[in-house]
Amino acid sequence: MGHLEAAHLEYYLPDGRPLLGDVSFRVGEGAAVALVGANGAGKTTLLRLLAGELRPHGGSVSTGGGLGVMPQFVGSVRDERTVRDLLVSVAQPRIRTAAAAVDEAELALMERDDEAAQLAYAQALSDWAEARGYEAETLWDKCTTAALGVPYERAQWREVRTLSGGEQKRLVLEALLRGTDEVLLLDEPDNYLDVPGKLWLEGQLRETPKTVLFVSHDRELLARSAEKIVSVEPGAAGSDVWVHGGGFGTYHQARKERFERFEELRRRWDEEHAKLKRLVMMYKQKAAFNSDMASRYRAAQTRLRKFEEAGPPLAPPREQDIRMRLRGGRTGVRAITCAELELTGLMRPFSLEVFYGERVAVLGSNGSGKSHFLRLLAGSPAGEAVGHAGAWKLGARVVPGHFAQTHAHPELAGRSLLDILWKDHAKDRGAAMPALRRYELDRAAEQPFDRLSGGQQARFQILLLELAGATALLLDEPTDNLDLESAEALQEGLEAYEGTVLAVTHDRWFARSFDRFLLFGADGRVRETAEPVWDEGRVARRR
Repeated sequence: MGHLEAAHLEYYLPDGRPLLGDVSFRVGEGAAVALVGANGAGKTTLLRLLAGELRPHGGSVSTGGGLGVMPQFVGSVRDERTVRDLLVSVAQPRIRTAAAAVDEAELALMERDDEAAQLAYAQALSDWAEARGYEAETLWDKCTTAALGVPYERAQWREVRTLSGGEQKRLVLEALLRGTDEVLLLDEPDNYLDVPGKLWLEGQLRETPKTVLFVSHDRELLARSAEKIVSVEPGAAGSDVWVHGGGFGTYHQARKERFERFEELRRRWDEEHAKLKRLVMMYKQKAAFNSDMASRYRAAQTRLRKFEEAGPPLAPPREQDIRMRLRGGRTGVRAITCAELELTGLMRPFSLEVFYGERVAVLGSNGSGKSHFLRLLAGSPAGEAVGHAGAWKLGARVVPGHFAQTHAHPELAGRSLLDILWKDHAKDRGAAMPALRRYELDRAAEQPFDRLSGGQQARFQILLLELAGATALLLDEPTDNLDLESAEALQEGLEAYEGTVLAVTHDRWFARSFDRFLLFGADGRVRETAEPVWDEGRVARRR
């Protein structure tokens, strides 16, 4: 069995600011532990330190057993890498080294088919066998069959960008969970997974004998799978961590009580400080008229000095204060109308009416057409490319605001948040900063949009929807990258929003806050259900 331990880790950003300070925790053998925290608090950096990709500026990391890592990028691969490349990238180091040597030897053989190249190729294949590469291919065959439904021989040269984000995630998870590494670091393994995929992941995390540390913002997954919570808490000297020994169900109350203890200790310190200062002042006044009091005055001064030198108790971690002011506005009674609408190759014709003020959750498996539907309603250039038949229209005074799951906004790339607000929304620097501060983005004001974390990009997208005055929100997986506080702030913002909301979501916790539910089935049918339904078979059996 493996274990993972971090001892007094420190890490500084290139500009010298502390990101992580004195981080210590342990993940015991066979435990499944969640790493949570605010977007930008340093969770991914901490995982990279644990994985050995970054060197800490202080402290140490120790692991027992092989270490397998799922990077955050899995699910969003859009380059020319193949399925084989992806599987090799998460394999053990000796497999990666041997695979690179085979690739290099094959390329050399294609360029010059001489005896030296042939010998080099033969040696590379021998090294591949020595590294147990053929055993790895047998394992990968099970992985591609489970995740993609085809054997490795057929899947290995397929480009990863042709897979959905959920298929990419499932493939890598299959490889890591079936592999020989005893310790796994998983950075947001649930992103891009549909609910059946999340349920599968929950079962794997509960049943695997491996030691797992995983980052997630999915509240349902955390509640069902995490034995302990390691909470990354931002502070002036860099983020440190607090370990909650219970599950997610008691995490928020325990964290609240922890903050209250910080406040109580500070209150007691302030009271004692004030008491000592009064004592010094009293003896100073008495010593002025009575020399016998001089020694007591000096003793009181010494006591106060030592008390102040010891300093106040540690300041509590900085809590996020995210305030989303999604206002909306009154529209016609029928906000969205669809008549025999059909998305080409995705769904059968269906009719739908969504009325002003309704909250509609759009559910269904990956690839069923949900995102295409929202893009069509958004009426953006991307939406105009969605092939469809039938009719749809927005009601009077309906101004759609689209939140894109992929955060694909080429018009924002390379531009700072301040520049975007100033030039696109007529806000000067003085007006822009309070808006960014409400979304906890003021510290990232000068950063380009494409350099932000996924959660920061998501919050900024929501801010742009707020400023644009959208009266109908079309949200595609809005909570996928949001931290816990941001997701809760979004739910509160939507409750106060005076407008219509359609949200594609696989977030079961989030979905329960809606009042209508559309299920986009894998069979191409669109059904309305009275409650969130994640099992299409159950709906079909009812009919």
